[in-house]
Amino acid sequence: MSEPTESLLKYDTPVSISKGTIRKSGKGRPFKVSQHQPSDSPVPPPPKTKSGSPENEEILNVIFPPREWMEGNQLWMQRVSTTPCTRADVVNLEEVLDRKLQQRRALETGICPVRRELYSQCFDELIRQVCINCAERGLLLLRVRDEIQTTIAAYQTLYESSVVFGMRKALQAEQDKVDMRQRINDLEKEKEDLTTRLNAQKVECLANEKREEEKREVQEKKHMEHIQFLKRTNQQLKAQLEGMVEGMVTPKK
Repeated sequence: MSEPTESLLKYDTPVSISKGTIRKSGKGRPFKVSQHQPSDSPVPPPPKTKSGSPENEEILNVIFPPREWMEGNQLWMQRVSTTPCTRADVVNLEEVLDRKLQQRRALETGICPVRRELYSQCFDELIRQVCINCAERGLLLLRVRDEIQTTIAAYQTLYESSVVFGMRKALQAEQDKVDMRQRINDLEKEKEDLTTRLNAQKVECLANEKREEEKREVQEKKHMEHIQFLKRTNQQLKAQLEGMVEGMVTPKK
C-alpha cells in the first residue's frame, strides 16, 4: 500500500511498526514503535495534553481506523489525532478547505467529485473534533454522515441508471430512425415503380382508346356505305317494280 494522500482529517505523526509487533486494542499494550524516523519526514512536535477520555479515543479509532502503508520494507501507521481542537483550528480548517477547493478547481455548482471529497473530509474532521469532547454527539454526527452518504449513493445509482436508460432509449431511437429512413426509401422506390406502371398503363389506355376509335370510325364508315348501297339497291328495285307495274296496267292497243 502506497503512502496515503493528504486529507483534511487531522492525523498524528506517522510511526514505524516493527515486523514482530502484535496489534492490540487501545486498552491493551501499546504498539512497539521504532526509534528511527524516516529521513525525509518532519521532526514530530512535542506531545500535547489530551483532554479526551480513553473511551472517546477508542471510539474515535473505531470511527476512523488507523491507516497503514509500506515505504520500502518498512510498515508505517498513522492514527487519527485525538488532540482537542481550538477555535483557531476551526478557522484554519475553513481556510484550508477554501484553499483546496480553489487549488483543485472544484466546481461551485452541480455534480463535482472533488468538491464532494473535500467536504466529506471536512465533515470527518468536524466529527473528530466533536467526538473528542463528546462521544455521543460524534456518533450522532456519524449517523448523519452515513445517512448523507447513503442518500448520495442512492441518487448516484439512480443517476447512472437514468443515464443508461437514456442512452438505451437514444440508441433505440437512432435505430428506429434508421429503420424509418429505410422504410421511407423503400416506400419512395415503390411509389416510383407504381408511378412508372401507372404512366405505362395510361399510355397503353390512350393507345387502346385511339385504336378503338379508329376501328369504330372504320366500322361506321363501312356501315354507312352498306346503308347507302342498300338504299341504292332499294331505289333500283323500286324503280324496276314500278316499271313492271306500269307495264302490266297499261292496256294494249
